[in-house]
Amino acid sequence: MISLKNIKKTYSNFHLDCTLNVEENHITALIGPNGAGKSTTFKILLGLVRPEGGCMKLFGKTCDSVTIQDKIQMGVALSDSCFSSFLRIKDIIPVLAEMYPEFDKKDFEAKCRKWGLPFDKKLKEFSTGMKAKLKVLSAASHNARLLILDEPTAGLDVMARQEVLDMMREYMIPGDRSILISSHISSDLEGLCDDFYLINEGKIIMHKETDVVMDQYGIIKVKEEQYHNLDLSYCIQKKREPYGFRLLTDQKQFYQENTPELTIERCTIDEVIFMMIKGEKI
Repeated sequence: MISLKNIKKTYSNFHLDCTLNVEENHITALIGPNGAGKSTTFKILLGLVRPEGGCMKLFGKTCDSVTIQDKIQMGVALSDSCFSSFLRIKDIIPVLAEMYPEFDKKDFEAKCRKWGLPFDKKLKEFSTGMKAKLKVLSAASHNARLLILDEPTAGLDVMARQEVLDMMREYMIPGDRSILISSHISSDLEGLCDDFYLINEGKIIMHKETDVVMDQYGIIKVKEEQYHNLDLSYCIQKKREPYGFRLLTDQKQFYQENTPELTIERCTIDEVIFMMIKGEKI
């Protein structure tokens, strides 16, 4: 669906050099701290920013050969974009129908009802969760093969977040679609995404399947003397703490079997981000 290879973009105090792929029937996350390069990457994908080098393919085609029909197969919901707050859903429907030849009015209306979105209220009267659901529904309303979603669950309560995630899962049911998503909420990614790319200071510093991290990664907490006597062959990063060291391992089971006296905790994606960015290589 998407292939970026050494895509480069330079600003006065920032340099992007990004390589990532989004496969068909995959939900892929691009994660990292604020200012890491996520928004710049999204803007390059959407043609809003021109890269200075590298190779980009969309649906297997280079940028020069991507047609309007190809672009119509994308659905986009950016964090800072939305319809006018004075519009109602019944005002938005003809706009979507005019923009997208494959817009399915009946399906869109049915899903608005299913997810509790009123047709006659102005968007300024919508809750944050209702606006988020409308953005995702609109992006997916025209049989798009690829969704690009920037922080779709930001600022939502637990119920609204779960409904937005359920929308994404429902969108993926046909099996020939993909999603590229950015999010700061790791629990969303752990239960939703097939894989993730971690970007920091403009560079991809990690790419892993989510299940691999959940199953195999762990956090080991050791005192100073334990650290110096420990086999560090399967530890990736370390961070000094008041009690000694916090270690990130990609072979949790090895340490559980060989050093049962140590404190070994389940690793979350938040822990991976923290250790990969704030820790030191071993």
